[in-house]
Amino acid sequence: MATIIQKYFKGDKSLWSFILILAIFSFLPVYSASSNLVYTVGTGTVLSHLTKHAGFLLVGLLIMFAVQRWDYRYFGFFASTAVGILAILLLFTLIQGQTIGGANASRWIMIPGIGIGIQPSTIASQALMIYIARFLTKNRDKEYTWKIVILQLLLPMGLIIGLIFPSNGSTALMLAMMAGMLLIIGGFPLKFLAVIGGIGTAAVGIFIWAALTFADLFSNNRVHTWISRIEKFFSDEAQTTLESYQVLHAKAAIARGIAEMSGPGKSVFKQTLPQSSSDFIFAIIVEEYGAIGAILLVFTFLFILFRICVIASKIHTVFGTLLVFAVGIPIIFQAVINMSVAVNLIPVTGQPLPMISYGGTALWMTCLSFGIILSVSTQIKSNEELEIERKRFNGNDIEDIA
Repeated sequence: MATIIQKYFKGDKSLWSFILILAIFSFLPVYSASSNLVYTVGTGTVLSHLTKHAGFLLVGLLIMFAVQRWDYRYFGFFASTAVGILAILLLFTLIQGQTIGGANASRWIMIPGIGIGIQPSTIASQALMIYIARFLTKNRDKEYTWKIVILQLLLPMGLIIGLIFPSNGSTALMLAMMAGMLLIIGGFPLKFLAVIGGIGTAAVGIFIWAALTFADLFSNNRVHTWISRIEKFFSDEAQTTLESYQVLHAKAAIARGIAEMSGPGKSVFKQTLPQSSSDFIFAIIVEEYGAIGAILLVFTFLFILFRICVIASKIHTVFGTLLVFAVGIPIIFQAVINMSVAVNLIPVTGQPLPMISYGGTALWMTCLSFGIILSVSTQIKSNEELEIERKRFNGNDIEDIA
């Protein structure tokens, strides 16, 4: 058995353990919370939704299993090509204005023939983060100039974040923050970063002004939704909107779980919380498994963060280190934001809980990210192995081929 595991499951074994723990555990809250989709929305059965989740998870694990065996150094090249293609796809998705269940879903695009929707913004976010890791690696020994920064960094960032922002402001803001963190980690000059931040802030302000002033020209924008959510978050008055309804029921579910856990599958609020299987699944977990379940889940993500930092510190290439942070930071960011929304620390954003929430695109991207991190971990070398390779390259460190 141990031989089979060593043969097929490459990379950091501790990280593999935490991933599989989350994957296996996800069946319990999804099975429980998906009853909301049956009795409230009126679609499918609990078993059909659980089977669908199992299918999503199986595909995700296969993606992870395959990616862990690839040479991580080629992901930089793939990302550079993907950024341009995804910018076009984002523009198409924004223009076509997909509607799902009567609601504005301009962030989605349906795959013809199979009836499955994907979010190009999720894929584009990951591609941009990997692209930035490659940019930092390629220019680590160069003196930055505005020509390099504008053409190689600001333009791709502006395209991807700018095309995501109109329909998915929270994801665009998250992406900008994560990109900033990665740039700081990669040693990008703060003076350039400050100017880029200023340009981005000004662009957001102009867009919001234009969307409010010329509403007919920006039919798919969600500016009023953002403003409403922020106002309600800071308001002490009782609200009856959907967002307030969700937050109140999520807080009630958490309070019930902290006082006395209801037990697996015995949530009451899963029937009244609209996004109980995705955006607010943490509230259902706390209701059913109490403070102990919440603490164990938080610590699982903290252990994953720890392993990400360990792998990033041990890999011998600059691109390897930056790549691990590029795909690892979004996983932790999503987890923190999902939990923070459930306990009403921040306004509603619509971010899933990695490896646990019901859904396809986000789950697959998380699995792809874990696969890339595992791929990097397979190529960590001992000091003796590095010394041998340095001798082969006349005493120099091995160059990145990002």
